[in-house]
Amino acid sequence: MRSKLKIAFSLLFVMLLVGVLGFKFTMDLSWVDSLYMTVITITTVGYREIGEPSPQAKLFTVFFILISVIVVGYAVSAITEYLLSRNSLADLRKKRKIKHLESMENHIIVCGYGRNGKQAVQKLQDYKRDFIIIEKDQQVIDDAPLDEENFYRGNANEDDVLLSAGIERASTLITALPEDADNLFIVLSARQLNKNLKIISRASEENSYKKLKFAGADNVILPDTIGGQHMASLIVSPDLIEFWDNLSYGGNEGVNLEQISFEQMFDEERDCTIINLNLRKETGCTIIGYKAPDGNYTVNPDPTLPLVPGSKIIVVGNSNQIAKLQKVYRINNEVT
Repeated sequence: MRSKLKIAFSLLFVMLLVGVLGFKFTMDLSWVDSLYMTVITITTVGYREIGEPSPQAKLFTVFFILISVIVVGYAVSAITEYLLSRNSLADLRKKRKIKHLESMENHIIVCGYGRNGKQAVQKLQDYKRDFIIIEKDQQVIDDAPLDEENFYRGNANEDDVLLSAGIERASTLITALPEDADNLFIVLSARQLNKNLKIISRASEENSYKKLKFAGADNVILPDTIGGQHMASLIVSPDLIEFWDNLSYGGNEGVNLEQISFEQMFDEERDCTIINLNLRKETGCTIIGYKAPDGNYTVNPDPTLPLVPGSKIIVVGNSNQIAKLQKVYRINNEVT
């Protein structure tokens, strides 16, 4: 389609050049008058001619009109086809995006594709989680190394935008906007639209922490505070932090943490202990934590600890071991 447009504009330019040169030398006109004669001849507007055309000028005008009618007709056809196809393509993309959003369930909504939003999306991609990003800046969307289907353009402060992103069917919302006030408003709206939604919010100021928790956020992250503690820890216990970084940022190629719920391991209630799982022999993963139904955590749990409905185990392993774990229990990745 673009090649047709290039041909059309090239032919129009050539016609304009031929017309100017032709009228210049057949009627001995100035450059401006030659351009004038060329334009009114190509467009067939019917304005008066400049001067009395010679026989050579009349013959040139006849051939020029015949050729220009063909060229202009082709150009109009190519431009019209391009404009119609662009509109049709835009409608098709819009319908495809709406259909994609309507089909999403238990997905993650990320509000804002800034520095923190990008890091969150990268982690979600590593774990192959379904997500949609709400971003109001079209330039940010255009520059992102992601498919357009991953974005919904709009202001996340508006309820209609959150609803269009499927917040009623979503499992988690991450709001990573730079302004705490915007994050607070989104948390309030999201909690009203979906009572069961897990909400994770970014905060810049420490005094925003309690406000966001009170508004309904399950977790509030202060990147600046975490960053300062991380830098200090690199001095106090550098090897330990390096090992933790490998766990946190390893992605698919490094060491990963994974959590599995009782319901993911068993289709029905049954009596089982951690040692009965034989998880290390079956998958190579190691159990490092246990979360009871009441929310209490146990680090390095006793092998005889019974698993009960509502409980979760936290395991560590490399990418191959985690993949085998997912295959054995047929689970979807759940980032800890």
